[in-house]
Amino acid sequence: MSFVRNDKIRNVAIIAHVDHGKTTLVDAMFKQSGVFRDDEIVNERVMDNMDLERERGITIAAKNCSIVWKGVKINIIDTPGHADFGGEVERALSMADSAILLVDASEGPLPQTRFVLRKALEAKLQLMVVINKIDRKDARPNEVLDEIYNLFIDLGADEDQLEFPVLYAIGRDGIAQETLTEQGKDLHILMDKIVECTKGPEYDPEKPFQMLVTDLSYNDYLGRLAIGKVINGSVHCNQSLVCIKENDRQVRLKVTRLQQYQGVKLAEADRVEPGDIIILAGIEDVNIGDTVATIEAPVALPRIKVDEPTVSMIFTINNGPLAGREGKYVQLRKIKERLHKETLMNVSIKLEEPENNEYVVVKGRGELQMAIIIEQMRREGFELCVGRPTVIYKEIDGKTYEPIEHVYIECHEMFTGIVTEKLSMRKGRMLNLASAAGERAYMEFSVPSRGLIGYRDQFLTDTKGTGTLNSMFEGYEEYRGNFPVRFTGSIVADRQGEAIAYALFNLEPRGELFIVPGMPVYEGMIIGEHSKDLDIDVNPCKAKKLTNMRAAGKDDAVTLTPVKPMTLERAIHFINEDELVEVTPTSLRLRKSVLSAALRHAIRGKEYTESLKNS
Repeated sequence: MSFVRNDKIRNVAIIAHVDHGKTTLVDAMFKQSGVFRDDEIVNERVMDNMDLERERGITIAAKNCSIVWKGVKINIIDTPGHADFGGEVERALSMADSAILLVDASEGPLPQTRFVLRKALEAKLQLMVVINKIDRKDARPNEVLDEIYNLFIDLGADEDQLEFPVLYAIGRDGIAQETLTEQGKDLHILMDKIVECTKGPEYDPEKPFQMLVTDLSYNDYLGRLAIGKVINGSVHCNQSLVCIKENDRQVRLKVTRLQQYQGVKLAEADRVEPGDIIILAGIEDVNIGDTVATIEAPVALPRIKVDEPTVSMIFTINNGPLAGREGKYVQLRKIKERLHKETLMNVSIKLEEPENNEYVVVKGRGELQMAIIIEQMRREGFELCVGRPTVIYKEIDGKTYEPIEHVYIECHEMFTGIVTEKLSMRKGRMLNLASAAGERAYMEFSVPSRGLIGYRDQFLTDTKGTGTLNSMFEGYEEYRGNFPVRFTGSIVADRQGEAIAYALFNLEPRGELFIVPGMPVYEGMIIGEHSKDLDIDVNPCKAKKLTNMRAAGKDDAVTLTPVKPMTLERAIHFINEDELVEVTPTSLRLRKSVLSAALRHAIRGKEYTESLKNS
């Protein structure tokens, strides 16, 4: 078997930790390679084309584009930097032959840098290192390069992989240079290095057409689109092919449209070469991981493997008194259809449907990934209720094992005590503590994944917004024992109506409120956080009694404490196991799973009686 390289193509993935400048660097490469006209108006972060990506400033889904440099087509794959979207990274790396590891010149390699680099080394990709943001005042490029070498060695890189080229860049200004002393003018040297130092995709000239489907899209005119890399052979428009499914089931198809990436847009092609990334139209029954091959020689390629999910959440219908007023899609059937569609596009999401058909269990990589899915559904007009994220346990030799995270924390030295105390309560174990310049401290902990659910907001409060917390999934360990999730209770409304300012003013001493006067409330709705560790039922609709008696201060205006806006992530982190978040296109409400106060008290009494019998 003799392999040949296609030197006209380079498939490069850009991998990095979140906020290290991947998308900004790709923007500058577009502008300097002639993708846009000189007078063309272009948005910042062109690759972040989802509304949520632009609002949050993060990449959520891996995306493809291409540039042409000195006669060589460079397919660029922009990958997410957050650990919760690791499935996107694994999917994207299956299309690449090389990767650019981007590292911040100040922060250095962070947990997600380790994760994406490990995946790239496992895939045997050629690597280039770009140390970005060298213009930062706190930049330390030499130390960061040493840390990168140490990271490669820790991850078991061989001698060839350690011989990687290094460039220094300011992605925002579109500058790259080989040394720190010279002054770069543009990114030409980066694109030259991609062409010179990375090799084109390998293929077997004797084998017929094979393509691995790594992404799906949809077009109103063309139907479902299959996106992937041509592993062997070539294909032309109107050719008859076969799609090989997971169980070696074969589905016939005819290529109705063949497209390639040209900049950020798609361009039609009559024929494509091996190694290129293409878009096929004309196939309806296709999933990520399927192989498209010729009818004469239908040979399946190895399917894409992704890490198992570690977190699950319950998705169910909104059965509260205000159901159906704000959402367009409220039925469980519609929610299931939308979630099933998500599993087709997102390989790291899995669904589980119980026999009673009352809810759907969604499994994924983390609570941020879940929050993004819920926010997308909310914007599409869905109305639903979701439960608290719970970790997925494993049973090994009769013992319970739970997912463990390696947590990296940087904060001021004065906050190390409170951070250590809070994580110790959540069964965290300190692994390392080091001091750095400027009274900063670096800490490493081994913490159960369930201990981090809801802790990030608390961490920002404890460190007064100055700390940074990053985590990486480490594996499964034996269950470390129970710990309290929340030290406060809930203030629950006991009737339906509208919140009155007079009633809320008298409830403020009980804790922090989530609602403002005039908001609709109902029995079982959580309107605040109780300062004590128990739930209380209150009447937020109580109006001031009218009287003809005069008294000093009788007509004083009621001034309420401003309410902190409720976000989706804050709501998901706040709720207990017996509570739900009611999500609609315009509102976020917290509520009890059982709305009736009498029924909740009866259930609590029954549980207490059973606990006495068992003790």
